[in-house]
Amino acid sequence: MVSTPVVLGLDFGGTKIAVAVGDLTGRRLGATTIDSRDGAGAAEAMSRCLTAARELLAEVAPDHELAGVGAATLGIPYDDRVELAPTFPGWGELPFGRLIRDAFPGVPVRLATDVKAAAAAELRWGALAGCDPGLYVNLGTGLAVAIVAGGTVITGAHGASGEIGYNLRSPADVYVAGDGRTILEHVVSGQALETTGTARLGRPVTAADVFTMARTHPDAAVLTDQFVRELATHLANLAIAVDPSRIVVGGGLVRSWDQLEPGLRRALDAAVPFPPELSVARFPTDAPLIGALALGVEAAGVDLGAEAFA
Repeated sequence: MVSTPVVLGLDFGGTKIAVAVGDLTGRRLGATTIDSRDGAGAAEAMSRCLTAARELLAEVAPDHELAGVGAATLGIPYDDRVELAPTFPGWGELPFGRLIRDAFPGVPVRLATDVKAAAAAELRWGALAGCDPGLYVNLGTGLAVAIVAGGTVITGAHGASGEIGYNLRSPADVYVAGDGRTILEHVVSGQALETTGTARLGRPVTAADVFTMARTHPDAAVLTDQFVRELATHLANLAIAVDPSRIVVGGGLVRSWDQLEPGLRRALDAAVPFPPELSVARFPTDAPLIGALALGVEAAGVDLGAEAFA
């Protein structure tokens, strides 16, 4: 009996790396995660991911041909580097695409940013289906959005469309290079809230801890209010520019959606001439991995239909 081919999806995030094996419809056959911030560095994290991927393939599809690999990562991936990945020290210097191709010789590989892969998954099978235009907002370790229009994800001239983590925060930032000012991602992201919360609250905390504490702790409540207000400012300005029909939000911080949504909704209603719908993504925490599997299927030469991942 001839075994059916499988694909591999790799999602490289700022705090974890997720790996999945799927069939040619994108259905997951097995998945695993590893910590990407164990202190051993970027090269070691990549090595452990590739080892985990081989082990997962051997476990769930030992006799199946690997037909394609999809890899989604924070930052903008190239074969010889990753641009715009400051939240993961050393990640930018890795020959990203080349390491993955060398690990799976002869297998077609597709690369994408994690946020754009997530948006593609939401556009095809999730909360952005039928939206033109629409916005996907990722609130995780870092901050970025993806713009969908005309049935596709807008990449930009350099693959960097939607990298709002680099936004100017005030007129004082005009004419100042990114390394000489506080960019938006330094104050509105999971990593930023973790850093600020730890300094202000007097003990090590995660971003999730800060939102939990904000329900009863006044200092934490101030931090989350500042976080939501600044995010809302930039999201409203982006909505004014793009005029989306819907904004969907994914990433680890959506676990605190009940504390995020009211402020974002209020800002959109107050500032945007035609306020868009606002909701959690269909795949709130694993859309980049689903998108990576989809990249793997596309690399294998298969046209995914809307019924996949249903």
